[in-house]
Amino acid sequence: MDNHDVTARIAAMNAGPEQRQQALSLVYEDLVHIARAELARHRRGETLNTRALVNETYLKLFDGDAGHFENRKHFFATAAKAMRQVVIDYARSRLADRRGAGAEHVALDALDNQPIAIDAQAEELVGMDKALEKLAQLDERLVSIVELRFFAGLPVKEIADLLGVSEPTVKRDTRAARAFLHKELQAHLAS
Repeated sequence: MDNHDVTARIAAMNAGPEQRQQALSLVYEDLVHIARAELARHRRGETLNTRALVNETYLKLFDGDAGHFENRKHFFATAAKAMRQVVIDYARSRLADRRGAGAEHVALDALDNQPIAIDAQAEELVGMDKALEKLAQLDERLVSIVELRFFAGLPVKEIADLLGVSEPTVKRDTRAARAFLHKELQAHLAS
């Protein structure tokens, strides 16, 4: 994805209605790319597929007065957060559907290297969301890195460029966030 191209699309969204509609159709394809990366990490049922995730994310991004993005960083951060919300909402609904059913436990490292079954891991995803909310109170950048890396599927280099930090900083922050989330998930699953 060309950085200049994305910046131009975002600028067009803030222009007149015709330019906005054309830019939205181009950004939709960017969202499909991000959603494919996110869903590739999860074994999913028929109810949550790429288009469903993109459509829900798209609605969150462009509903009402939403859809005015200052720059690439703002767009990708907002898209990653919206995608996280959609996945977590889906996990919550699956968990509600099967109240009382035991969830198979998975290590936090599975988020980075192995696909996760959204339906089977709904409890862990909801726990992850609660842990991310707690982490946000301590360090927003760590949450942004988790969202951009694990929910939007962006590579370390792109995240470093978006956040204006070095690649080693992104890697170090990923390790710090992972340690915090691991501790919080263990406490959540033990309760």
